[in-house]
Amino acid sequence: MPTHAERKILRYTPEQMFDLVADVRRYPEFLPWCVGARVLSSTETVLIADLTIGFKMFRETFRSRVTLERPDHVHVTYETGPFRYLNNHWRFRPLPQGCEVEFFVDFEFKSRILQMAIGVVFNEAVRLMVRAFERRAMMLYGRSQAPVAGGSATPAPSSG
Repeated sequence: MPTHAERKILRYTPEQMFDLVADVRRYPEFLPWCVGARVLSSTETVLIADLTIGFKMFRETFRSRVTLERPDHVHVTYETGPFRYLNNHWRFRPLPQGCEVEFFVDFEFKSRILQMAIGVVFNEAVRLMVRAFERRAMMLYGRSQAPVAGGSATPAPSSG
């Protein structure tokens, strides 16, 4: 169903970007449509979290397992909630000018109504979410390390 892949080069270290993405508790502070985040359990390598997403009349909570492979990979797998499935990952590759950030998400809602509603705005919504992480990095780590030119978004083929 909806699938999105994006790669960008940012002037931050892989460790900085990893820490930002792994800090799920803070998502409601900067992530569009994330109205709640609750970490139920946390270790150095795995956390279980509930996220509540609100958009117009929709409000859904889902639970996911976040696997943390410091400093280069955050992988999210779906546990419970409104999806049939959800796969999401972030990869951070060191570069001389910072790091390459790779983001991937693939999911399908159980509800056809929800699936149709998100399908209309999916790619733009995901781009806005990725941009929110970039802005958060600027806020946390400084504007002098702003993203370099040449970041690209490459949509992945949709299976639906």
